[in-house]
Amino acid sequence: MKWKLSFYLIISISILGYSQKIDESESIKRLLEKESATWRAADSKGHTECWYIQPYSRILVSTAEGVTIDVPPTAMIDTNPSAMGNGGFSVNTNYKMSIHENNAWVSHDEESTAKDGKKTFSYEIRLLEKIEGQWKLVGQSIHIYKPK
Repeated sequence: MKWKLSFYLIISISILGYSQKIDESESIKRLLEKESATWRAADSKGHTECWYIQPYSRILVSTAEGVTIDVPPTAMIDTNPSAMGNGGFSVNTNYKMSIHENNAWVSHDEESTAKDGKKTFSYEIRLLEKIEGQWKLVGQSIHIYKPK
């Protein structure tokens, strides 16, 4: 009897832990998709809600031409809508995550389509922290490439 009770307890704890990890990963995906969409929609308020700038925050972008841009993290907060995206949409795929309590890193591929139909491809690494119970971006690295 004790063996069966122990077995069911272990299974229940494993299932609960696994489902919590799935919930966290889904919350993170929703945040990343919101961040991409609000940038393209020039929604400064919505975009600001996705970020929490820390003293160690950093945003690095490498272009397909080999140029590296060190974007000031404060550029993600209260951005002038005219300096933001100009429509279009993006699709994030190939998510890989490492989630540990209140911090996570995520890599994913992004295919962005401008409103004129031009496509941009990037590999992205996002750094997140859970602030007051909500996932927020604290840094990112974007590597734009030309597909072969």
